[in-house]
Amino acid sequence: MKDSKYYDLLFSQFKTKSNVLTELINLEAILNLPKGTEHYMSDIHGEAEAFKHILRSGAGNVKEKVRDLFGRQWNSQQIIRMSLLIYYPEKGIEEMLSQLSEDQHHAWYQQTIISLVELVKYCGAKYTHSKLRKTFPPNYVYIIEELIYNDATLNEKKNFYHAIIKKQIELNQAQALIIGLARMIQRLVVDHLHIVGDIFDRGSEPDQVMDILVEYHSLDIQWGNHDILWLGAYCGSKACLATLLRIASRYDYLYKIEQAYALNLRPLFLFADHVYERNAVFAPKRSNTGRKDDEESLAELEKVHQALTIIQFKLEGQIIKRRPEFEMEDHLLLEKIDVANNRIFLDDTWYDLEGSCFQTVDINDPYRLTDKEEQLLDVLMKSFQNCEKMQRHMKLLLRKGSMYLVYNQHLLFHGCIPLTKEGEFLPLTLNGESFEGKALLDQLEYHIRESAKHPKIEDDLHTDIIWYTWGGKKSPLFGKDKMTTFERYFIADKEKHIEEQNPYYILREQEETCRKILNAFGLEDEHSCIINGHTPVKVCKGETPVKAGGKLIVIDGGLSKAYQKSTGIGGYTLLNNSYGFQIVTHQPFISVDHLFETMEDNISLKSIIDKQSDRIYIKDTTIGEKLKEQSYDLEQLLIYLD
Repeated sequence: MKDSKYYDLLFSQFKTKSNVLTELINLEAILNLPKGTEHYMSDIHGEAEAFKHILRSGAGNVKEKVRDLFGRQWNSQQIIRMSLLIYYPEKGIEEMLSQLSEDQHHAWYQQTIISLVELVKYCGAKYTHSKLRKTFPPNYVYIIEELIYNDATLNEKKNFYHAIIKKQIELNQAQALIIGLARMIQRLVVDHLHIVGDIFDRGSEPDQVMDILVEYHSLDIQWGNHDILWLGAYCGSKACLATLLRIASRYDYLYKIEQAYALNLRPLFLFADHVYERNAVFAPKRSNTGRKDDEESLAELEKVHQALTIIQFKLEGQIIKRRPEFEMEDHLLLEKIDVANNRIFLDDTWYDLEGSCFQTVDINDPYRLTDKEEQLLDVLMKSFQNCEKMQRHMKLLLRKGSMYLVYNQHLLFHGCIPLTKEGEFLPLTLNGESFEGKALLDQLEYHIRESAKHPKIEDDLHTDIIWYTWGGKKSPLFGKDKMTTFERYFIADKEKHIEEQNPYYILREQEETCRKILNAFGLEDEHSCIINGHTPVKVCKGETPVKAGGKLIVIDGGLSKAYQKSTGIGGYTLLNNSYGFQIVTHQPFISVDHLFETMEDNISLKSIIDKQSDRIYIKDTTIGEKLKEQSYDLEQLLIYLD
């Protein structure tokens, strides 16, 4: 029995014994509802438009619901038209009205509202009235309630029902009501969203993705290595900050994030222009839109790109030297450069250097920042940490994020569980203590959260460990033996560019390995599986996302445009409803206009990969366990009151 003060507090919430009994009945009813649909996404990489489309369509769930409800009376074009209207209601209304005469508008509004109300009823069937009501647009709560909970086929209610819709149209509220109903359906088809890492980098609009996630009704995030980079910068790691800005320069979205987060990058541009010259090796990869096209901006980015790269290497060298336990001495390359002959000595061989830009490197103290570089970093860090929008986004990462998650008997993580070649858990020594497997992920998360408590403190162990988590050879988020950034920039020999993956990525193909990992996290259920991101599935080379006899599913199919040439698709996402798992293959997203011009919606293709023999109810889920605890406490409260 818990302390009586607990039950006094609990009783104060419900006021009367009758209220306690009502809540117990309510909880028991909820436990026996089918579980809601979960949607798993990973590796968004700032591709906001593709991300928005997948969310709006419920990864194909919306069209499936339309087909289920209206498939017998509508043809395929009508189903697609309604689906597009729900995804993009403002655009859909405009398109439809442009094809109809004004005399036809009233009838279209009426029929569309009736159809959408029927869809809301259908999609909301497995929710309680209370939960369904929370999805109502605030201005239309009364109206939607009357439309949903009244049967228009009954003679007694038919006139009442149609009078509501008619008056909405007469008051010019039909469009707003249609938009509200469409957004309700978008929300109802997915109950919970899992983001299995890498919201940031590569694409140009991570801020838009984060804005959506801040407002999303129910989600969790498993940190990816690129998310940790941004979180590390927010926590005070200058090495992380320099790296994320360098990547933005390389992939040509530095101007976009400067504008999105109101960063003060002017000192960076002035410094780079003063110190560096044009350098083709540092020309940005110009695949993104919304950028400046002129030669002046290209020259500006080439110079900034060089400045950030050299600053990054210096800062990384400082961390490696003060943290020998990281065992990353092979990254200390600035000290191996022969500046006079423009070459570097690696692995007993001299290599010529391309695109050299080492003018701020002191050969006697190569990792020391110049005074101007120090001053520049102080300005950049202050701008980054003090941005209100950045704070809001990073706090969401901390509040909803974690290194891994056990949810509904499945294990979610972004990168890998570091393994030896023999399949044993690979240990990492931190602060004199060894950690492996689950304990390693727990320890890294501890340091990340400790660093976040004191974001103004630099160079402490917590913050250095965040940087290590980004690119350390035993980091579960990186999963490779080394990051060959220096070699890729300056050495032509591609053999020096190779980054060897951790044995996990080979061993995860084996069911035995996956079971061992699952067991280490306390998961022994036969239906438990690992849901993994980080490594794009190369479909065009015959690779499949389902591995180890279904014990592991990789959902990074390449949402980022940077990966789509090698993957051949526009990404994988995963759905899990009360009947089991469905893998969803997404084709590259072109534009909203293209969807309406072609009137085709073949972007998302589903296939069932695991069908449960018995339907899953809320009582069988992680949320169900919490509700059972609440029920137990209420039952104990009744005993206490008696």
